[in-house]
Parts: sequence; structure tokens; C-alpha cells
Amino acid sequence: MIGAAVMAAVDEIVFHQILGWHHFYDRSTPAVGLLSDGLLHTAELLALVLGFVLYADLRRRDALSTGHAWAGLLLGAGGFQLFDGVVDHKLLRVHQIRYGVEIAPYDWAWNVSGAVVLLVGCGLAVRARRRTTRTAPR
Repeated sequence: MIGAAVMAAVDEIVFHQILGWHHFYDRSTPAVGLLSDGLLHTAELLALVLGFVLYADLRRRDALSTGHAWAGLLLGAGGFQLFDGVVDHKLLRVHQIRYGVEIAPYDWAWNVSGAVVLLVGCGLAVRARRRTTRTAPR
């Protein structure tokens, strides 16, 4: 959850606010686009808070595995990025990464980098599981 919220924050801050390339929902007026960005920001902050509450609970119960935590962070971040790139950009067409340019290089960069982050998270999850399985009492 933390990973997805962090990637949503990066997307919203960098691409929506700093670069101004798009809003979360670009199929209406600029005011609706700005409102959609605010709603995305609200959801991202709520997910971040909930994720840290869950993280703190794992620490409190002494059940936190650092390897699993890093894997989860990257799985969430990569999963969000791929979902955004495939579902939001291509299937639902709520927005594109950028307008007025050849979009294919941006799509490739966004989706491939999301897939790489997701695959690294998968690798870390497998490694963490193997380490946990080896050290678990039988």
C-alpha cells in the first residue's frame, strides 16, 4: 500500500503539478481536471497513512520482515505505475502522459519502468520468502 501511494504521489506531484503534463481526468474542463487531481491526492494520502499504520502494527507485533517490506514497497509502486499506464492511459483513456507530442516513447518509458520496478519487487519477494522459509522452525 505504501508503494502504490508513493508512486501515486510521485505521479501527481511531478507530472500533474510540476510539469503540468496532465490531470488525473482530462476528458472534461480544467476545473474538473484539478478536482480529479485533488481526489487522487486525497486517496494517495489516505493510502499512505493506512499503509504506515499497518507497517507500525507489524513492527509493534515484532512481525516485520525487512525483505518483505522492501518487496512490498516495490510491488506496490510498480503495480500502480503499470495499472496507470495500461488501464488509465490506454483502456479508460482518462488521461495520457503528455499531450502535443509523439506519445509512444512516453508510454514505453512509463510502462517499461513500471514493469522493471514490479519485477525487482517480485525478485525481492521470492528472496525474502526463501530466507524466511530457511530460518523458520520446523
